[in-house]
Amino acid sequence: MKLNASRRNFLAAGFGAVSSAAGQAPRQRPELRYRTLGRTGLKVTTVGFGCMITSDATVIERAADIGINLFDTARGYQGGNNERMVGAALKAKRKSIFISTKTGARSKQGALDHLDTSLRELGTDHVDIWYLHGLSSADQVTTELVEAQDAAKKAGKILFAGVSTHGGHAALIPGLIKSGKIDVLLTTYNFTMDPAMTALVDSARRSGIGVVAMKVMAGGYRKVRPGDSLYGKLQRDGAMLAALKWVLKNPNVDSTIPSMTDMDQLDENLQAMTAPFTEADQKTLAGQLEHVRPLYCRMCGKCDGTCPKGLPVAEVLRYLTYAEGYSQFALGRGHFLALPVEVREVRCGDCERCAVQCGNGVRVAQRLIRAQELFA
Repeated sequence: MKLNASRRNFLAAGFGAVSSAAGQAPRQRPELRYRTLGRTGLKVTTVGFGCMITSDATVIERAADIGINLFDTARGYQGGNNERMVGAALKAKRKSIFISTKTGARSKQGALDHLDTSLRELGTDHVDIWYLHGLSSADQVTTELVEAQDAAKKAGKILFAGVSTHGGHAALIPGLIKSGKIDVLLTTYNFTMDPAMTALVDSARRSGIGVVAMKVMAGGYRKVRPGDSLYGKLQRDGAMLAALKWVLKNPNVDSTIPSMTDMDQLDENLQAMTAPFTEADQKTLAGQLEHVRPLYCRMCGKCDGTCPKGLPVAEVLRYLTYAEGYSQFALGRGHFLALPVEVREVRCGDCERCAVQCGNGVRVAQRLIRAQELFA
């Protein structure tokens, strides 16, 4: 039977030198690097595994066999099915790896119900990190949610409490530091963002909060889309690896959770743990920045509330990135359809001029129209 490349690579993986495809030199087991996840004391690999869009469990299994020890999922990923796959893939390695999951609930009981479901789906009696998912301001870390995390800790269902955030960092991170309640911050962090974001990351880590970076590829735009003028020149050799190395050159980032869907992405990302960030990488990212500038929302929060029709602009642009950058149309459309009906029915093409002007160069009106065409 002829094996596809991903399956062949999985069967070839193991300890020490391993055989690759026929006629090729054996592949060496990669060198792993670790950092301490803030005050948690957990020793995590600097490259973890974001499982959100992974559908091939053998990629997760191979990552664990190699030695990656931080795996991230969430209650809502893949319609609630991602946790089940992740739990099955990691069952044999549970004692040597760390699992994080998330709840999008905004009430104490809702969050605790999510956690019980997560534990059942993951097939474990606890998770190492439990995030309050997708927050953008300190006042969203309510007393109810803090009580839920405290209760879960006391019950032994979680080891550490976390918050995940896509945007609104300036309104959230200082409050998390001041509260002293959060052990781990999962945050968007990549080469496209304002230097102020690095300062926020550094301040969180100096306070003892563990820092895990997501969205490290700035949209995940890996593939050329023939015939699409916006993407025709988007692919650049080494851009994704350079983006991951850029994040890891900051010693205040303890780990990262890039999405990985196949063995090639896994192999590429593993290189970032030991490969230095070079001048050539910087030049590559400068070119990549120009390509993604009109496409990729940095989630800076500066456009919040500026659309007179009430569109959550940054959120809709993020959903479009899921569809076009990550090739996850169902994920993007699912998020879009969860918006209130009056928001879903807005059509940006009806406006003579867009009130939202992005200082980072994103073609907001064009991108929102594209999202509405795809999802509505």
